[in-house]
Amino acid sequence: MINVDNLCKDYGSVQAVKGISFDVRKGAFFALLGPNGAGKSTTVEILSTLKRPTSGSITVDGLAIGKDDAAIREKIGIVFQYSVLDGLLSVRENLELRGALYGMQKAALKQRIDELITLLDLTDIIDRRLEKLSGGQRRKVDIARALINEPEILILDEPTTGLDPSMRERIWSLIDTLRQKNAMTIILTTHYMEEVAACDDVVIIDKGTIIARDSATNLRRAHAGDTLILSPKDDSLKTALENDKVDFIIHDKTVRIPIKTPFEGIPIVEAYRDKLDNFEIVKGNMDDVFLNITGRRLNP
Repeated sequence: MINVDNLCKDYGSVQAVKGISFDVRKGAFFALLGPNGAGKSTTVEILSTLKRPTSGSITVDGLAIGKDDAAIREKIGIVFQYSVLDGLLSVRENLELRGALYGMQKAALKQRIDELITLLDLTDIIDRRLEKLSGGQRRKVDIARALINEPEILILDEPTTGLDPSMRERIWSLIDTLRQKNAMTIILTTHYMEEVAACDDVVIIDKGTIIARDSATNLRRAHAGDTLILSPKDDSLKTALENDKVDFIIHDKTVRIPIKTPFEGIPIVEAYRDKLDNFEIVKGNMDDVFLNITGRRLNP
């Protein structure tokens, strides 16, 4: 569906994107994961025809960025990092304005808005002014705006920025519903590790360069093993592990032992059971992946 080849974007002497290449298959849930300033938003702004690349090429369903931009815009819906809706207009008026920009006829536009009201549960807010809505409600309207033209590709640029954890969970439940019902291609940019857990394909980008790519599961398996965390009764555990030449670190009064799989932790626990108050096994996450690849946390 999308092919990016040696994409570069410079702002004077600053290289925001440094020759990245990737492709996105039709119907995929694809993520660009990286810290703020990594080049994620710049990349999707070029993908959505809002910015011109310095060099490189992009095709969207066979259409070329810079040549077939109008046709590409017909295929794309985008939820920007910051809302572009008009606060003085009602939700319905914002959606009507957006549909009019796509040249939708009045009857077809009304039908589409009615569909989005049902799909996104907008009944209670559809005729309220946008500036009167909560942050989570506005985000739902941002998504409705992006879907007004029934796009084949939905781009989500940091879609949950500024939302509290409960609202982030609700927004992602909504996005998951959209994926299941519409089978559209979704491109996500985020710096929240947990948001890429369901992605088919994750590209980790840092300082404008791709540093890793795979499924979230494979990235965790390759770069973030599990950790056995032991709560010792006393210092005798540390002494026993040192005598047995077991690799471990002490952190916040706990003993941490890296393991490849949870099953590796079982014999260790059994061997030192009498020296333990408690134990747990913690799965590696995408923050651990980023740390192990770059030497620093994704969200310091």
